[in-house]
Amino acid sequence: MIDKVTGTEALPSESPLKALLEQEVRYQPKLCGLRIIESAHDNGMRMTVKLRDFAVKDLLSLTRFFGFTAETFSLAVNLLDRFIAVMKIQPKHLSCVSLCCFYIAVKASEEEKNVPLACDLIRISQNRFTVSDMMRMEKIVLEKLSWKIRAPTALQFLRLFHCHVLQMIDADSRKMINLERLEAQLKACHCSFTFTKLRPSLLGLALLALEVEDQHGCESAETLREAVQNLQRLLPVKDGDLLCVRELVAKCVTEYSTTKSLKPSKQRLRWVISGRTARQLKHSYYKIAHLPTIPESAC
Repeated sequence: MIDKVTGTEALPSESPLKALLEQEVRYQPKLCGLRIIESAHDNGMRMTVKLRDFAVKDLLSLTRFFGFTAETFSLAVNLLDRFIAVMKIQPKHLSCVSLCCFYIAVKASEEEKNVPLACDLIRISQNRFTVSDMMRMEKIVLEKLSWKIRAPTALQFLRLFHCHVLQMIDADSRKMINLERLEAQLKACHCSFTFTKLRPSLLGLALLALEVEDQHGCESAETLREAVQNLQRLLPVKDGDLLCVRELVAKCVTEYSTTKSLKPSKQRLRWVISGRTARQLKHSYYKIAHLPTIPESAC
């Protein structure tokens, strides 16, 4: 049975951060497997960094197309990264694997009434495998991951850290630490293999630290920095590690914000849906929630 992901509220209320930290190590992709992918050459026979990133971007497109939550996308990425880190899959199987990870995440995170049929997912993503193929692959994914689906994600840490920071500043200053912008930046990071080897807590903290650093001229800047330092001690994270990851995040966000890298996010979905498919799909599937541009903050 797949357990439901309901966010930090499903964890012990007295110490949600401690509970997440205790779990995150057990749900990390295997480093040895990630290194193999990182060193692989693009010869059409092996899984590569580029193929992984393309697969995640497709999952982001599906998330927007169906209007699913950020939790669903983050969980799907976690499942995919964990699976490809333990299984040497061939590129021709990647689309089936990634769609299965996405489907597992959807069933774990979304309301039952919003879960699409497997055949609809296959049609919309224009894959050539059958529902039976997908069900067999889903079973393989679940077994290889030991049915451990309820993974702590960087999104959960980010939201928890954001809530902690808001409690330490006044109402006017809270508007400067925009959670929607932070989540958009996290989605951009998910689309880069660079962040697969990082602990989710460190990625979440680095995103928040970068946001706080951008507020250096504001009245609450010192309070915000103290809040980040407090979280840093709780994790704990070394100054050098946080600075390094913060710079990686800044580079990713900068690349995401350029015209060139925005094209994949702003383009219309490339999938062509037949009239027959359109009649069978739910009306809600056409409500596309586009990934917002990450706005620059200003004091």
